[in-house]
Formats: sequence, structure tokens, C-alpha cells
Amino acid sequence: MAILGYSLLAIAIFITDLLIKNHIENMEIAEGEKSLMGGRLLLHRYHNRGAFLNVGERRRGMVSVLSLVLTLGATMLFLATFTYRGSRIMKVGLAFLLGGAYSNTYDRLVRKYVVDYVSFPFKNQKIRNIVFNISDFCIMVGALLLVIGSGDI
Repeated sequence: MAILGYSLLAIAIFITDLLIKNHIENMEIAEGEKSLMGGRLLLHRYHNRGAFLNVGERRRGMVSVLSLVLTLGATMLFLATFTYRGSRIMKVGLAFLLGGAYSNTYDRLVRKYVVDYVSFPFKNQKIRNIVFNISDFCIMVGALLLVIGSGDI
């Protein structure tokens, strides 16, 4: 996959999650949750004003700046990897991570909160109440691939 391919992957993740978030924001979702995929997923509309699990909710400005700085740092690392011949897994991981990071950073800067919308139907209510978005999953997958692919450098 060429530079353009990795970049398009990150852009596709950003646009897909942005479109879903816009759709969720415009949907009429009753209070609580809506079952999806035969009950395997739960749809919510949740405005996360902090970072993961609302950490930093009272310091939103700091969370936004930190999100922007880390996203820009990851972008610089992403661009630097194009000088390496190998490490395809690392490049794909960075594309996933960046697509998700840009989407959540965009939300923090423009909306002033991150739109989260999906959770899992666990019996434990504390775990069930953790709400994610596609960007969150892409960041986790990207970080995992980045660690796996870093051995190729």
C-alpha cells in the first residue's frame, strides 16, 4: 500500500465516523439504549466531555489541547514512517490510530464533546454503561498494530 493508500485509510475512518456521529446527533433516540444486531450492540447517544471514561471532564480545554498535540505528534510519526521500506503493519496501525484520533479531536475542538454511540450488552451495569464510537475502536486497533509492527523497523 502506497503513501496515498495509508492516508486514504485514515481519511475514510475519519469521514465514516464523522458521518455516523452526525447521524446519531440528528436521530431521535429515546432515553436509554436501542438494541442493534440482534442485541449484540446497544445504540446510545452520549456526549463525552472528557477523555476515555470522562477522565478530565472538568479540564476540557486541557483535554482538547492534549488531544491535538498527541494527534499532531502521531501525524509526524506517520509521515516519518514513509521513509522506511517495511513496517506495513505499523503504517496501517498508524492510519487506523490517526483516523480515529482526528475524528475525536475534531469533536473536541468543534462540538466541545466527543459523540459516543455504541456499547455492549454486558450484565454488569458499569461495563454496560461504557459507550464507544468507531474512532475509539480504531485507536485501540491502531495502537495494537503499531506495537506489533514496531518490531519490523
